[in-house]
Amino acid sequence: MPLELAALPYDRTALEPHLSGDTLDQHHGHLQRAHIERLNALLAGSELADAPLEIIVRKAQGAAFDHAAQAWNNAFYWHSLKPAAAGGGGEPKGRLAEALSRQFGDVAAFRRRFEALALATFGAGWVWLLQRPDGRIALAATANAATPITGQDTPLLAISLWEHAWYLDYRDNRRKYLDAFWQLVNWDAVAARLR
Repeated sequence: MPLELAALPYDRTALEPHLSGDTLDQHHGHLQRAHIERLNALLAGSELADAPLEIIVRKAQGAAFDHAAQAWNNAFYWHSLKPAAAGGGGEPKGRLAEALSRQFGDVAAFRRRFEALALATFGAGWVWLLQRPDGRIALAATANAATPITGQDTPLLAISLWEHAWYLDYRDNRRKYLDAFWQLVNWDAVAARLR
């Protein structure tokens, strides 16, 4: 059965004023949908045609990997966000806050490091908060469609550095997009991913 584009976990305008409905229409409704459609076309009749998306990401190569990984990364990104009116943003708490403080000194230092990595990453890609197999917390940047699920790390949080994630709202100002991102982080979802 072909893959289908999963619905957003909130209404297309629920992230406003930080991310507009137009941005979500373009990013999710057009570009992420295109990745799913292209992937389905590439996999038609293959052994991966009926596989779950995460398995496809782990086994596919070439263009099929690129489209599968982008579809997975974007789905993860949407679930890393929560409307501010529903409790998105704010500060992490509990075990997550303790893990961030243990690794980075405190939550503010974690944010500074995350932002520095996002601002220094050239071109399109992603910045991830990860948990290593030994339990340590780490940051990583990946280019284009690369994703941590092809390795041993557990992704906890992601920000898309593809221009379609912010260009309609912030033009070429990645810094303003980062400021908006912090207003929307779903810290409960991030904490639930901790092992």
